[in-house]
Amino acid sequence: MAATPLHSFQRLLASLQEQVCAPEHFTLSYSAEQSRFIRFNHAKVRQAGEVQQASCVLKLIKDGRQGELQFTLGNDPDVDQQRLAQAIEQLRQTLPLLEADPYLQLNASAWQSHSVQGQALPDIAQVLAQIEHGAGELDLVGIYAAGPICRGFASSFGAFGWHQANSFNFDWSLFHRNGQAVKANYAGQQWDSEAFSLRLRQAREQLEYMGRPLKTLAPGEYRAYLAPAAMDEIMSMLCWGGFSSHSLATKNSPLQRLYDGDARLSPMVSIAEQVSGSLSPSFSDEGTPRSDLRLIEQGRGLDRLICARSAAEFELAANGADSHESPCALSLAGGELNQRDILARLGTGLYISNLWYLNFSDLPAARMTGLTRFATFWVENGQIQAPVSTMRFDDSVYSLLGSQLEALTQERELILSTSTYGQRQTSSSHLPGAVVKRLTLTL
Repeated sequence: MAATPLHSFQRLLASLQEQVCAPEHFTLSYSAEQSRFIRFNHAKVRQAGEVQQASCVLKLIKDGRQGELQFTLGNDPDVDQQRLAQAIEQLRQTLPLLEADPYLQLNASAWQSHSVQGQALPDIAQVLAQIEHGAGELDLVGIYAAGPICRGFASSFGAFGWHQANSFNFDWSLFHRNGQAVKANYAGQQWDSEAFSLRLRQAREQLEYMGRPLKTLAPGEYRAYLAPAAMDEIMSMLCWGGFSSHSLATKNSPLQRLYDGDARLSPMVSIAEQVSGSLSPSFSDEGTPRSDLRLIEQGRGLDRLICARSAAEFELAANGADSHESPCALSLAGGELNQRDILARLGTGLYISNLWYLNFSDLPAARMTGLTRFATFWVENGQIQAPVSTMRFDDSVYSLLGSQLEALTQERELILSTSTYGQRQTSSSHLPGAVVKRLTLTL
């Protein structure tokens, strides 16, 4: 009988503890997944397969020096033990060649964490049947991914963490015969047939409007609604150093003015790092326990993400951030706007489903530029009139989520990372939609 990922990790740890002793220290990080991938075209299954993989990152520390090495695991315990032994030997040969690390800070506490989110994954036959029935003859193109993701951490100081979570992620687009498309996503840990049917029906309804002639807008300022997927692109940009203690300490954060107290966002904006209940483990890749953080509270900057190296460099207390100091489970609190009232509240303006190709046009001012994507509509008197041709926006977060923010929706959408680069990810965002009084389009 094949060993479970947890048993494989524990076996490697036991071997590591036998081979490494003071004054050497170690940390061992473990990642594994068993994922099913299904690719759709014209709402039919075109490719299906499974990926089962596991890897470790071993760090060896001695005399203020540290080196790390990643190695892939297989289904053979003897081969895995051999690769571990080779990694230890290679790091021992490398360490004397390295300079002492001035910002090395080890967590010497023997913390323990164990979490298994074992919700039953949806029956694949049921999923396929519902997709086929709901899409009908539509040109649906997308990828469905599902399965357990595992993360582990252990150290020579006695720390041990294990995290396992089941999840699914269906990312798809509906294409009109004129080449226009509507993009949608449904992800989570428990498949809700009614919720998926509603999401698919909304996409179908939007697709019908894509057959109308495109409306071209002149550059200017427009009232707009930003759907959760569009908000996710904006939040993703803020995660590039916005909440990072290192970026803030070196004055390179797009939210520098907010955290310095020189600017504020709308009192409606409260953003948290909501690790509890999320797909992300309650410990960082550096081996520091995580807790929920209040990053922004009623428009004011509060907590910041602090990794071990930043803690050592700037004399702070590490709070479980990964080395890149970006949120792993970002949560923006909802507001008072009911989803069914979005178009009525918007009145006349833009309904923006997606944004893409975002970048900072003025980082100190938290000013972003990007393009509208897929289903962006012109709305008049609460009624969708026509799809809008691709436009570029250029605006500041201090405007969009500050002076020009009018309302946030009560309902929020859980958006799981669709990235499969190297492996499936555990990061997520939980976001409402937003009505803004003014969005600046430049061309």
